[in-house]
Amino acid sequence: MPAALFTRRSLLALGSTAVAMGASGFPVPANAAGLAPTPSMRGGANNYRPGAPIVDRIGGGGFWMTGTVRRAGDGAPLAGQRIQIWAHTTEGHEREQRSHGATLTDANGEFRLEMPQIVPAFGQPHGHLAYDSGDFETVFLRPVMRSAKDTTLSAHFVLQPA
Repeated sequence: MPAALFTRRSLLALGSTAVAMGASGFPVPANAAGLAPTPSMRGGANNYRPGAPIVDRIGGGGFWMTGTVRRAGDGAPLAGQRIQIWAHTTEGHEREQRSHGATLTDANGEFRLEMPQIVPAFGQPHGHLAYDSGDFETVFLRPVMRSAKDTTLSAHFVLQPA
């Protein structure tokens, strides 16, 4: 019985190689599609207040919420984007208006807002952040702190145009 020149396995391997090489014959980068958008996190929208005011600081301060905002695809920093922040803190519960505030990103797409120390709610110290300005799809984040003693928490948004 003659040996088969091509097996199903060899054809699949050959086809996969051709796809990976592209029409040019050179390897195609795995990240050719660019930076993927950030998905909203479960529980991120809890106690969200549309239109929370832009503030210099929430309460007495002492804790820093920081992060970046970039555009999906090319990863360009997005200046002037509104990020709302709220949390359960030493000065109030996350559902209280005084625990909410918003800030804008700078020219490098970075934001920083001082607020009271975050304390555990439902057993976890966590913050809430939202991008909700309309130029891009709304994203809610709920990052959890490693320790209730941390004095900073960082969150990063990659936004998809609306």
